[in-house]
Order: sequence, then C-alpha cells, then structure tokens
Amino acid sequence: MAKNKAWIIEDVHLLTAGAKGAAIAKPEGQKTIMVCNGVPGDVVDVRIVKKKKRFLEGKVVTVKKASADRIEPNCQHFGICGGCKWQNMTYEKQLFYKEQEVRDHLERIAKIQPEEFLPILGSEQQFWYRNKMEFSFSNQRWVTEEEIKEKGEIENRNALGFHIPGMWSKILDIEKCWLQEEPSNQIRRSLKEFADEQGLAFFDPTEQSGLLRTLMIRMTTTGEIMVLVQFFENQPENIQKVLGFLNQKFPEITSLLYTINPKGNDSIYDLEILNFKGQDFITEEMEGLRFKIGPKSFYQTNPQQALHLYQITRDFADLDGSEIVYDLYTGTGTIAQFIAQKAKKVIGVESVPEAIVAARENAAFNQIDNCTFYVGDMKNVFTDAFVQENGYPDVIVVDPPRDGMHPKVVENLLNIAPEKIVYVSCNSATQARDLEKLKEKYTLKKVQPVDMFPQTYHVENVALLTLKK
Repeated sequence: MAKNKAWIIEDVHLLTAGAKGAAIAKPEGQKTIMVCNGVPGDVVDVRIVKKKKRFLEGKVVTVKKASADRIEPNCQHFGICGGCKWQNMTYEKQLFYKEQEVRDHLERIAKIQPEEFLPILGSEQQFWYRNKMEFSFSNQRWVTEEEIKEKGEIENRNALGFHIPGMWSKILDIEKCWLQEEPSNQIRRSLKEFADEQGLAFFDPTEQSGLLRTLMIRMTTTGEIMVLVQFFENQPENIQKVLGFLNQKFPEITSLLYTINPKGNDSIYDLEILNFKGQDFITEEMEGLRFKIGPKSFYQTNPQQALHLYQITRDFADLDGSEIVYDLYTGTGTIAQFIAQKAKKVIGVESVPEAIVAARENAAFNQIDNCTFYVGDMKNVFTDAFVQENGYPDVIVVDPPRDGMHPKVVENLLNIAPEKIVYVSCNSATQARDLEKLKEKYTLKKVQPVDMFPQTYHVENVALLTLKK
C-alpha cells in the first residue's frame, strides 16, 4: 500500500467531539482519529484520508450503529458544503460539546477554574439566523462522482454558492441554504438562472476571466436588505442588465450596490463601492440604538444572539454610571454604545480606520456624546500615555479577533490593572491563553458561553476578571 493511500478502518467507536467539529476515536492499535461528519456515540467505518504525526484524519464511510444524538440533516448539501458541520447532531448535544470545549480550554490551557460557570446560552433560532451571506460565482462547479456516472459529461458547469473546503477553484452550487431567511435563496437562485439565460460569463478562477464574481446579501431585523454584486470585468451594458433585473425582480431590496474587482482576490475592503439603487447602508436596531451597516462594515452575523452577548457583557461590567470604560477592539463601536448609557465615559480603540469612521457616525446617529473613538494598532495605542490622556479605566472590555490579544496588550493590561476586565472571545483557546497570563493579578469570577452559530462548532465566551486584593 502506498504511504498516502486511503484505507478503511472498520467498527470505529466515536467517543467525543474534538477540534473543528470532528468526532474523536481512539481505536486499539491505531493513532487517534479525527472523523469528519461523525457524531459521538456512532459506530462507523472510517476512510483515512490524511496521516499526520500525532493523529489520523478520516471520513465516515458507513454508519454501523447510529448515536442516540444523530439526526437527519435538513440541508441537502450537508457533508459536501464546508459549513454547518454539526447539522447531523441534536442541538442539545451541540450545546453540550461547546460548553465542554470552553471548560476544557480553561482547565487545560489557562489552568484555572472560574468561581462561577454559567450554562451556555443557546440560540432561539437554530436556522435562518445569519444576517450576512457571501456566495461565489464560478464556471467550475463541483461535480460529484455519482453525478458523472448518472449524467456523463456535464456541459454547464456554472455555479453560485460556496467554496469546497480545501479546493479554492471549485464551487458547490447551492440550491437551498438554511442559514439566511428569504428572500436570500430566491435572490441567489433567480440571479443564477437569469445569468445562465443571458449567457453571462461566470468567473473562471483558473483563467482569471469572466463577468460575475461574488454576491453578498445582508439583512436586518428591521426588514432592510442590501445586495452587493462583485463583477470581475467591467462590462457596463451587462452590469446594468444584471442590476436592472435584480431591481425589477426584487423591489424589496433597499440597498443595491456593485463593485468592479479585477484583483487576484475577492476582498472588497480596498475597492470603491458603487450605488445602483437606494441608500449605501442598511440599519439595524438594538434596544433603541440604531446602527448603520455598510457593505464593508463588521456587524455580528446573528443579531438576536448579539443582543444577548452585549447584555451579558454589560451585566458583567456592572456599571453604576460613574465609571470610565475602555472598549478595546471596539470594531464599529456597538458594544461601546450599548454600554455608554450606564457609564460616565467610554473610550473605544480599533485598528481599522473604516470601522472607527462607522463608530463615530453611529454614535452621532444615536446622539451618544460620551463615547470617544481612536484608531491605531492596539499594542501601540493602549499605553500609559494613552491612559493619562483619557483617564484611568475602571473597567476594560476586550473583544479581540480569533488570534486573541497581542502579548504587549496583555502586558499593558497587567500594568494598568483596572478593577474589572470583561473579555469577550470568539476563540476560547486563545482566550484561555490570555487568561493564563492575566491570572497573575486577576481572579476569574465567572464565564458565560454563548452560542452565536448553531449547527457549527464555534462558540463565543464572556469572562469576568476582577483585580486581586
């Protein structure tokens, strides 16, 4: 047998959930196996697809005995699409493993126990919860072996959907996605059908050619809809044709935008966004606050759970109106403005200039005058001189990206030593790494996991730290 050739291990017992949503097995005489699409409690035959130094990676071939927690996925694309990896597991068990992951990271990485561990807060909506989806056009649609056997050569390879994991050039054509409510699916399917009928060229990732590149759909709980179409080639007549079709077919779109992107990547952050119809933003509302969301804005993608996340953050801060609060990694200032009514002053810091522009605009929009926002690299901005200028913080809220905080930021937190730190994290592993350093001066009072992304293995966690006396 060749070294990297796949082989099958039979009757594998899946024990628990592991990294990136895989199920873990430890068969006798074999390395640990990380099994994709398995559910803890299953007995399965596994095809080994990758051999690593410390473990093997595999996929379920046959379910010999189904776990009591295994359910039938709603989505017809489950197992091929890279998202919703836990859709074949009961939601109750999804929450169990997410909470277990937070506990494990605190114990194993931070080597601390919180004084209070609050149960994970589940999402009322397990489907249709996302307010933003991005889809890619491609003339290299992913075709299954079964489809080739059934239909032979496939002439039309156009697709509008998601990238196949690990295959940058292949796009899975999506019939129905269960993550964003209608008219999201209708818009995507209708646009693809129209483009096919009109003979418009879908993006060719190999040749770097074609007209249609990506589609972004954003929605708010207030009923507003933003659609942004990204074109690779500048074909004014065809661009007008596409946008005119969307405008006529879906008059409920309140912000219809487009951009021309001939770059090697499909990031829009350095591109000019052009307005075809309506305003160039949509508006979200939360506890009476209104936030303008542009095509480049960051906003939590599960708005109902975002409200709970911010409420927990505010409750952990336990403000009485006399405090100076720093909101580090403030983004567009949503948390800062959410807690501003309970604080004397809030100072927000963020490295992305466009985000700070949005934060200032939203604060003015909401008539909030006790928030000040600064832009810059956190490790360089958040210094003793910054504190002297803005006042000593009673509470610091941090909500860093998945990589966690820079070591210098952690060092500055320890030097400045506010009474409370509220740490909001989308990666409990890097959060635990930072908490391990902070425990030198801080007690971990309580934590609260929050499920922002049902059907996935991702989990948010809010931690309250208080200065040791």
